[in-house]
Amino acid sequence: MAETAQMTRLKTKGYAALGPGAALAPFGFERRGVAPSDVLIEIDYCGVCHSDIHLVRDEWNQSIFPMVPGHEIAGHVKQVGDRVTNFKVGDRAGVGCMVDSDRTCSSCRDGEEQYCENLVQTYNSVGKDGVTPTYGGYSTQIVVDESFVLRLPANLELARVAPLLCAGITTWSPLRHWKTGTGHRVAIVGLGGLGHMAVQFASKLGAEVTVFSTSTSKEADARRLGAQHFVMARDLAVLEPLKRRFDFILSTISAQYGLSNYLELLKRDGTMVQVGVPPEPPALNVASLIMARRSIAGSLIGGIRETQEMLDYCGQNQIASDIELISADRINEAYDRMVRSDVRYRFVIDTKTL
Repeated sequence: MAETAQMTRLKTKGYAALGPGAALAPFGFERRGVAPSDVLIEIDYCGVCHSDIHLVRDEWNQSIFPMVPGHEIAGHVKQVGDRVTNFKVGDRAGVGCMVDSDRTCSSCRDGEEQYCENLVQTYNSVGKDGVTPTYGGYSTQIVVDESFVLRLPANLELARVAPLLCAGITTWSPLRHWKTGTGHRVAIVGLGGLGHMAVQFASKLGAEVTVFSTSTSKEADARRLGAQHFVMARDLAVLEPLKRRFDFILSTISAQYGLSNYLELLKRDGTMVQVGVPPEPPALNVASLIMARRSIAGSLIGGIRETQEMLDYCGQNQIASDIELISADRINEAYDRMVRSDVRYRFVIDTKTL
């Protein structure tokens, strides 16, 4: 059966970059056939993550071409393998940033597959055979082992669910890991694709939320999403009165910024978690850590179990992403607009336009 599946390749339409910095353009390729443990998903929508831009433009020097980006995938089950038990044809289903792992390491055994050293990413990666490239969600369909397929809330608009598969879990995971909630003062630094999800989660979990942004036009959105306070942070002098105020800070900033200035805003034993990746290592004042036993940490998406927990929570609490729906032929324009922060707050591709 598995051998036959591999022979029955699936012709797929997508958008791809053929080389570093190349414009995305229509691209035909083949997916593997449906093996016994596989789920074939007809993709309806795919979110556009800022990491897509970094990889397409080879800004991290780790890009594999041709590249079909996209790891915020939402659609419906079109076919299942003989051994699949958790999904049936017609179910809503999604795929996030990973499609396989070694399943044997300590991270995998702990349900933290995202930290597996042999992780197979949804795109810009190679399969477990070490040869076959992975192609992402800027495409019409995808075949994934059911262990890495997620069930999507039935009561939320599907296009608005797609970004939860990256932007959602990237912010949910640290908020849950550090047990933020009622009685905590939480700061969210940056109100973009990640930040606008973090505000919704933190406020629903019961925290008092403050948003730090360099855009005055985002204050109304911050409050609508659940923030009680908004700080215009273009001038770092505004941080002075807020020293030792926060229990937890989540920074979504991927540009250069004064990280150490924000550390000073933590109470004793407070934690600052970085989920954005600045282009250069930020300066760190170690004394800021030592003098109040503060911590700084990083966090990477979440495991499959935790991602499903997040999706279920979103369904129960009516949480979804604010999006701008685009046709596939507008993707290059969308990239340029994202670099200018000209989106509120996530572009999502309608893959029917492929």
